[in-house]
Amino acid sequence: MELEALLKEAEIAHGHLCAGQVLGVRMAMHACDLLQITEPRGKDRKRLVTFVEIDRCATDAIGVVTGCRLGKRALKFVDWGKMAATFVDLTRVVADDVYGGVRVAALESSKDLARQRFPEIEPKNLQQMTAYRELSDAELFSVEWVEVRLPANEFPGYKGGRVACAICGEGINYDRGVLRGDELLCGGCAAPESRYYKVVNP
Repeated sequence: MELEALLKEAEIAHGHLCAGQVLGVRMAMHACDLLQITEPRGKDRKRLVTFVEIDRCATDAIGVVTGCRLGKRALKFVDWGKMAATFVDLTRVVADDVYGGVRVAALESSKDLARQRFPEIEPKNLQQMTAYRELSDAELFSVEWVEVRLPANEFPGYKGGRVACAICGEGINYDRGVLRGDELLCGGCAAPESRYYKVVNP
């Protein structure tokens, strides 16, 4: 699809259009071009697993372009706070459980280029949106060809067994249980100090 059509879809999916959305669309388009994936949401829809490194606007845009979604297990979140994503092509088998792909990261210098090329445009978000539409891929992104370990239980569509935690009784999917002695525990019960929540009884 063309850039403007994808930006419109990204705006609808995200709720507004911003510089991060433009960058995310361009990033995913560039990765698909590099991997020679012409229809990521069509005939090539089962080829990609994408690791995003930030939970910001660009992530929604990347999902729009690639069709990768968290609920489909084709979108993986790595909380590094970076405007970067790794696009793994499941047809590029390197070894058992290892696949080739490309990591694309936004260049910090693109913000300076936006200021230099469009100093008359205010506010900054509009300036960056304009620049990110027009700058070349080389001006926007760094690219690394990478290999990623992706075992079968991380694949989209993996059905794996479901077991109950021996302490809380909640179901555990995708082999995420932790063996303690002869009991299988969920992550929260195995390491309660690492829970992201605190139980408060009324």
